[in-house]
Amino acid sequence: MNLFDELSQREVRLRNRIVVSPMCQYSATDGVPNAWHLVHLGSRAVGGAGLVFTEAAAISPAGRISAGDVGLWNDAQVAAWRPIVAFIAEHGAVPGVQLAHAGRKASVRRPWEGGGPMRLGAWPTLAPSALAYDIGYAAPSTLDADGIRRVIDEFRAAAARALAAGFRVLELHAAHGYLLHQFLSPLSNRRDDAWGGDFDGRTRLTREVITAVREVWPQQLPLWLRISATDWAAEGWEIEQSVRLATQVKTLGVDLVDVSSGGLVPHAVIPVAPGYQVPFAERIRREAGVATGAVGLIDSPQQAQAIIADGRADVVLVARESLRDPYFPRRAARELGAPITPPEPYQRAW
Repeated sequence: MNLFDELSQREVRLRNRIVVSPMCQYSATDGVPNAWHLVHLGSRAVGGAGLVFTEAAAISPAGRISAGDVGLWNDAQVAAWRPIVAFIAEHGAVPGVQLAHAGRKASVRRPWEGGGPMRLGAWPTLAPSALAYDIGYAAPSTLDADGIRRVIDEFRAAAARALAAGFRVLELHAAHGYLLHQFLSPLSNRRDDAWGGDFDGRTRLTREVITAVREVWPQQLPLWLRISATDWAAEGWEIEQSVRLATQVKTLGVDLVDVSSGGLVPHAVIPVAPGYQVPFAERIRREAGVATGAVGLIDSPQQAQAIIADGRADVVLVARESLRDPYFPRRAARELGAPITPPEPYQRAW
């Protein structure tokens, strides 16, 4: 395999294996994307990526990380997404959307406003257990059985809206300490009912969300799942459980596991270094027999090529480097000697 090989999943074809990772822009109003999102995402499509993901789109107002998050909980948002999705596809990239609920990490200020819990305009947060994320955060309300069912329904409805907007790949966000991850980890899920306790109880919500989404997300379109392979914290969620979960979800219709890590607790000690999460993607790919994506400080064409060529993952998701350089795929093609077709208005520069 090579970085510029095509990748086909179900009836979707990626022109290469470079994926623009979901990255929050915190720039929407009432969940509605705008010209910023068109230019931001459209630039990455013109830049040559095989798949361009939106940032995490909230499934409900309560599920937003910040008041600036995009969403897919109403039809006005669908209408605003359509021209953005169409532009991405027109320029050769596959448009993808990540659906998320922030759980106890919701209702925070935007990063350039200092981050941390909102005071004015805050909304109540929800979680598997009434455990605050950190000092200064309000304790969330514990979701009861009806609330959990409502969350499942909201994921299903958001997936249907994603289809109506024209997206071709859908990813469910079960990483970085957000709601599905909160249910997975014993550090944040202290329940003793059917939605907590042992591995099967803690993974139940993620599995039921996948099943519900697959009811409306067509069989010809890929479904991805982002997980945190480890909490980087004692007695938390770990790689062995991630392998086990990946083995289960591939039978439910998940086509690729996007392997990140951390985000659940503020005291995690993370050995950040280039490619530090790649071994998790490699292990899940090998032991669970499912396609994986590698993400995390992948910032050079040679590094990305080695990950794919060595069979450590099926795609690489580029985040911060994509913010620094929207044309990273074109630079990678030039440095690796791979052919890549520029948009017609740019051809005179090639």
